[in-house]
Amino acid sequence: MSGERADAATNASSDDAAPRHPFIRPYRPGDRDAVYEICLRTAAGGGDATGVYSDDSLMPEVFALPYVAYDPDLAFVVDDGHDGRALGYVIGVADTRAFVEWWKREWTPGFRERHPSPGPPTGRNPGFTEAQLIEAGTDPDRMLIAEVDAYPAHLHIDLLPELQGQGLGRRLIDTLRDALAARGVPAVHLGMDAANTAARAFYDRLGFHELPSSRPDAPLLGIATDRSTTGDRPAGDELSA
Repeated sequence: MSGERADAATNASSDDAAPRHPFIRPYRPGDRDAVYEICLRTAAGGGDATGVYSDDSLMPEVFALPYVAYDPDLAFVVDDGHDGRALGYVIGVADTRAFVEWWKREWTPGFRERHPSPGPPTGRNPGFTEAQLIEAGTDPDRMLIAEVDAYPAHLHIDLLPELQGQGLGRRLIDTLRDALAARGVPAVHLGMDAANTAARAFYDRLGFHELPSSRPDAPLLGIATDRSTTGDRPAGDELSA
């Protein structure tokens, strides 16, 4: 082998051996199963919800899969940097009102057919009951919060435990905010589990603020999409003043 080829081979071998780190990339259709799994494994106040309900697909079918079906361009994942497996995601919609109408037409009929009624008790007794979860899957009007016109976008973010604390959650949120700002969307909101105190601390660090309709048992938080401004509220936001 010539010296040039030997150097090339050595460099290629070094590249292959170099450690690869998680990175953020756009969602791909092949990530759907991973999004399902991530949602399920983080849906119990940030912990694993496997076996909490009679059908493990319920949480992903309410809080994850409709989003990647409706607007996959507003979904971003954390790639493990090795085999392309997604280990976390942020998903969102730019126009909650339009999403609600789509859900009624395209998602509710199939969801109702797959989940006509609660299944047998699992003995886990979640605070958010299976009946409530099924109702959430067939009643998208629940997403029309009082501040929806000032904060028209909303999001969900989930990271597997092994990725938490590495700054990837902030980068996911920033990526989605930038994508929403590029579409001219002024602000985004989210709802969260009041028991997930770690998540609340995370959102507070990012600059999210409570919306007027937020309740202690059902926190609602919002933030402007434009990261170049110093404030966390959209221009002209009189609701939060």
